[in-house]
Amino acid sequence: MIEAGAGLALLSFPSAAVALLLGAPLETLAGLTVARVGGAALLTLGAAFWLARGDTQSRAARGLVAAMVLYNLGVAIILGAAGIRSQPVGIVLWPAVVLHAAMTIWCIMSLRYLSIAERLGESPSEAILQ
Repeated sequence: MIEAGAGLALLSFPSAAVALLLGAPLETLAGLTVARVGGAALLTLGAAFWLARGDTQSRAARGLVAAMVLYNLGVAIILGAAGIRSQPVGIVLWPAVVLHAAMTIWCIMSLRYLSIAERLGESPSEAILQ
């Protein structure tokens, strides 16, 4: 839901969303266009995860979670680097970095538990509880 919300914000108000993140609004048509494309991609990720929320043991579910590892790790690194290089930054930059780093760890742990559950023939929740 977080990514879908971010996607809607970038689609609807790209300059304001970027200003909250980076401390400076988008001022060019190219920047606004790229932000909206990113917003559409985030909205798509949110929709894919919402539709797959009950599927915990298929290859498709593992593929989605693995893709989110790459996405969240990349975003944490990119935003963290932007925050280190520029001052001032937007009010939500560092919370976004922490959120994406935490989501990276959560996704990696989820993949690990899915793998354990698959080997044991259990549901992921049963594997986590052991």
